[in-house]
Amino acid sequence: MIPIKTDEEIEVQRESSLLVGKTLAEVAKYIKPGVVTVTLDKIAEEFIRDNGAIPGFKGYSGFPATLCISVNEHVVHGIPGNQVLKDGDIVSVDCGVLKNGFYGDSAYTFAVGTVDPETLLLLERTKQSLFLGIEQAVNGRRVGDIGHAIQSFTEQFGYGVVRELVGHGVGKRLHEKPEVPNYGKQGSGPKLLSGMVIAIEPMINMGTRHITQSADGWTIRTSDRKPSAHFEHTLAIRNEKADILSSFEWVEAVLKQMNE
Repeated sequence: MIPIKTDEEIEVQRESSLLVGKTLAEVAKYIKPGVVTVTLDKIAEEFIRDNGAIPGFKGYSGFPATLCISVNEHVVHGIPGNQVLKDGDIVSVDCGVLKNGFYGDSAYTFAVGTVDPETLLLLERTKQSLFLGIEQAVNGRRVGDIGHAIQSFTEQFGYGVVRELVGHGVGKRLHEKPEVPNYGKQGSGPKLLSGMVIAIEPMINMGTRHITQSADGWTIRTSDRKPSAHFEHTLAIRNEKADILSSFEWVEAVLKQMNE
């Protein structure tokens, strides 16, 4: 069964999801050449706990950190450590929190310093594909409509859409039903009903869609070592249009300020 949330539960989940957005914004202030990824992780954990919540990823299936930090050809699930961010890198930061019994989950891919135009386009188009997927996330449509919107948009640029990792339901558990692939056929898959809460998270590769897992048992990277981008929102299915519970507003305000 796919869980259906009450309006009250969705408001609780909105609080968790907005805290993820604020955490990503706090981390964004420190993303620059020379920073060590474990530093970003410590900033996030402290911020989450100061706001009365628990890091949603830390300890989940044994994951050792608050954030998944994935640089360049790393797609997702990168473990923060002693890696130093360099000028020209891109870095996906995925964050989850647990507050008042409900999870929020969101991710944003950042440019570090001066990034080449082709890679910046990958970021821009991946984020655009997220919102195209969200447009399909309304009552009565199907999961396949979301994946089809993402796939058809991104593949026209020759990008690879990761198949093995997908979006998911979110609620009292970090991963609930349904799975939400970033590829698919229109009109296929589980029906979307008002009150479902899902995370849509396109993982789009510059080259091949194929991936490999690193020796650490977590980090996923592209098989051809070309860069990968990742953006994610948590949202509630509604009748007219999806209700996005997480937010990039604070992140993008920080980025704008840093670029002025």
